[in-house]
Amino acid sequence: MAVSQRFLAALLLSPLAAIAYAQQPAPLPNVATLMDQVETRQRQMDQLREDYTYHETTVTKTLNKNGSVKKTETEENEVFYVRAHRIDRLVRKDGKDLSGGEAKKEQDRVMKDVEKAQNTPPGQPINGDNISVTRLLEIMQVSNPRREMLDNRSTIRFDFTGNPHAKTHGRAEDASKKLAGTIWVDEQDREVRRLEAHFDDNFHMGFGLFSIGKGSSFVFDQKLVNPGAKEQGLWLPTDGQAHLVAHAIGFISYRVEIVFSDSNYQRFHADAQQVK
Repeated sequence: MAVSQRFLAALLLSPLAAIAYAQQPAPLPNVATLMDQVETRQRQMDQLREDYTYHETTVTKTLNKNGSVKKTETEENEVFYVRAHRIDRLVRKDGKDLSGGEAKKEQDRVMKDVEKAQNTPPGQPINGDNISVTRLLEIMQVSNPRREMLDNRSTIRFDFTGNPHAKTHGRAEDASKKLAGTIWVDEQDREVRRLEAHFDDNFHMGFGLFSIGKGSSFVFDQKLVNPGAKEQGLWLPTDGQAHLVAHAIGFISYRVEIVFSDSNYQRFHADAQQVK
């Protein structure tokens, strides 16, 4: 009680001290509790995303050993989700619509992926080459929390590494255990705002015949978007990029730069009949 009285007296005698006290930053939230909340929110967003579709444009540049662009390819996909699994439907390639035969072949592939997604629990990949943000959160270990403003919103920034003891399914999840980087969490909505990651070591695939090289990196952004829906607080992917260094036995190492951007968010409920 005496301490409280001395503190109040100091505030009365020193308005500047009162102002300084009021301007002190709020303490950082408990890390374990925060990350549990982020994982819960991400799973909720996974469910909400099943009511939406969006357009994604991906530009892939293959580089030669000098870093010059050797080949550029562009793909445009309509993206939707089934049981938290992402489904891509290719609609344009290198600026050209698919031919009738190509469109039918793509639609058949999409229907197979939809069927797989409907029969695969959330959190398990429908193929070995994809990994969701939700699974990355479950596999990573975070440290060094600090507060940082991003897009005029308060975020908690962490360093992270992959947990080498995490249980994984498929090549992409196995590779994620080799990742390290930084993650930004929106403090108000408890959502992943940005993720930057890189490989600290080579990751071997295909019985060691192929590997993703150390130094490969990627950046992923998702933001609070307004697709004209009644729900508020919907977070969706907006853009990202990747730099891949790959090695294959019998082939010269090659590098690829990938940039994607997302737009045209619309309401949509995905099931097999509607996709047809």
